[in-house]
Amino acid sequence: MSAGEIAVLVASIACVGAVIGLLIAVGSLRREVARLGTVSDELRRQTVPLVADAHRVVDQAATEMERVGAVLDSTESVHATVDSASRLAYRAFANPVVKVLAYRAGAATGLRRLASGSDPAGGTGASPNGNGPR
Repeated sequence: MSAGEIAVLVASIACVGAVIGLLIAVGSLRREVARLGTVSDELRRQTVPLVADAHRVVDQAATEMERVGAVLDSTESVHATVDSASRLAYRAFANPVVKVLAYRAGAATGLRRLASGSDPAGGTGASPNGNGPR
C-alpha cells in the first residue's frame, strides 16, 4: 500500500467516525426536541386555563371597581347634601337659640335680683352721693 492509499484510508475512517458522531448528535437533538415539545404542550395545557381565570378575575375586579366608584359618588352626593342641610339648620336655628338663651339669662338675673330685694340698677338703695336713701 502506498502512502496515498493510506492517507485516503485514514481520511475515510475519519469521515465515517465524524458521520457516526453527527448521527448520534442528531438523534440526541431529536429526543430533546421531542421532550421540549411535550413540556411545551403540558405548559400550554396548564397556562391556558390560568390565563382564562386571570381574565375572569380582572373583569370581576373592574366590575367591582365600577361599583365602588358609584358608591363613592353617591357618598359624596350624600355628604354634600348633609353638609348643606347642616349649614341651613345652623343658619335657621343659631340666631333664635342665641336670643332665647340671652332672654333666659336676662330673666334669671332679673328674678334673682327681685328675689334678693336688691336694686335693679345694681345699687344698695343708697343715694348716688352715699348720704342716705334715695
